[in-house]
Amino acid sequence: MSLTAQIVARSLLPAQTAEEMLALHQRHFDGVERMRFFTDLEEKDWVILLLAADGRLAGFSTQKLLSPVEELGGARFLFSGDTIVERAHANTPLLPGCFGHLMLRLMEQYGEESLYWFLISKGFRTYRFLPVFFERFWPSSDHATPQAAQRLIDAVARRKFGPAYDATSGLVRIAETDRLAPSLAQIPPGRLDDRHVAFFLARNPGYARGDELACLAPIRRDNLNSYGRRVIRSTHPIWVC
Repeated sequence: MSLTAQIVARSLLPAQTAEEMLALHQRHFDGVERMRFFTDLEEKDWVILLLAADGRLAGFSTQKLLSPVEELGGARFLFSGDTIVERAHANTPLLPGCFGHLMLRLMEQYGEESLYWFLISKGFRTYRFLPVFFERFWPSSDHATPQAAQRLIDAVARRKFGPAYDATSGLVRIAETDRLAPSLAQIPPGRLDDRHVAFFLARNPGYARGDELACLAPIRRDNLNSYGRRVIRSTHPIWVC
């Protein structure tokens, strides 16, 4: 089934679409509370939508550009919130392609020197997006996290989550949060052979109860790998801003 993609300003998001987002999220996560979901959505700047041919919502991702962190030289962080794609469309490149287009727009507006993607991941599928898209990201099984990058992670995670962030483990632990449904929390046979999946599980052993691993990647053209550049070129989102 073909999909179309939109990048919508959150302020222009139709109320019915927001309700469909909640319903889709509830089908894939346990512990989803309506009030918490909409409070979180309200603070976002953009929503990436994947729509089936009949207009049905097939996936979404919420995005927020955090305020500059002055103590870090005015660094800016694109923060990704709730993200889910129906399992029937799990391999579509449209969502990462849209994310890439959003990054390109931010690079044009703010430059590439102090712009980062800040991601918290409670599932290996989300974490797996990092090596698929970027040359450099942290934490990683392929290289140690530089001190400068760790300072960035710690500073933005503390600003965003306060005491819920544990700098020792690099995990965000929120007392009341949603969790992956058991069917999605299970690791499919063979995925443990993937070094990135194994690394994520080692760093975030409590992922099934909702613990999230704080991650960072520089948003720079020279940090996009060949796949990232290819899916951006092949994706043509509709902007609703």
